Amino acid sequence: MKADKCARLDPALSRNGGDLIHRHQFGVIRLTRGGADRVVQLRKRHTAAQNHRKQAKNDSTAPHLPKVTQAALRLFARYGYAAVSMRQIAAEVGLQAGALYLYTPDKQTLLFDLMRDHMQALLAAWQDCEKGEDALSQLEAFVRFHIDFHQKRLEAVFISYMELRNLTEENFCEIEGLRKQYEDVLEGILRRGQAEGVFQVPDTKLAMMAVIAMLTGVNTWYREGGRLSWEKVGDIYWNMVKKAVLA
Repeated sequence: MKADKCARLDPALSRNGGDLIHRHQFGVIRLTRGGADRVVQLRKRHTAAQNHRKQAKNDSTAPHLPKVTQAALRLFARYGYAAVSMRQIAAEVGLQAGALYLYTPDKQTLLFDLMRDHMQALLAAWQDCEKGEDALSQLEAFVRFHIDFHQKRLEAVFISYMELRNLTEENFCEIEGLRKQYEDVLEGILRRGQAEGVFQVPDTKLAMMAVIAMLTGVNTWYREGGRLSWEKVGDIYWNMVKKAVLA
């Protein structure tokens, strides 16, 4: 699985006998020469893509860049990443296919940028959220925040969950790292609640995954104008989460 192979994007390589040791945040991996060369290649490709994105975003002659990313978002969500071509994205924006490469090196970079930007916005918005002092208040804040943030970004949420399989290994690792940061927030709240004697869950990681899956699932069925208001949905889900974790 990709998650098991995630080498962080700033790996340290050192020699131990005839092998190379690859150090990253998940531990130490012994690599053959071919494996070490692969890591170096991935780093070079990732760095080149990053430089291309920075140049495009800093270029005052690139007014189409936001339109390109939004077009990619719509098309990926509607048809799936694999079914969308760069020519389709260019046509959506009103560009010639060749001109699209002034704004992005490839389709993979567009997908990665969309996922990364979504996760970074999610983490930043949570940092600005009013959270309360105790674990119960923080859990309620998380529940309401998660539902509200994701409901306003249906296409980005769909892509972030359904298109992970289409990321390259190095891009997957970076997105997985951002997702873990967010998951750690909720698991930290659950652990704090246990320490305070307020929550009783047999496994905080399992509880974290179950809660996030339940909250994200609202996107699959909620539509404005139905019998439940958005505020009522938040109240119901908060009560369900609270009853599931209270001691």
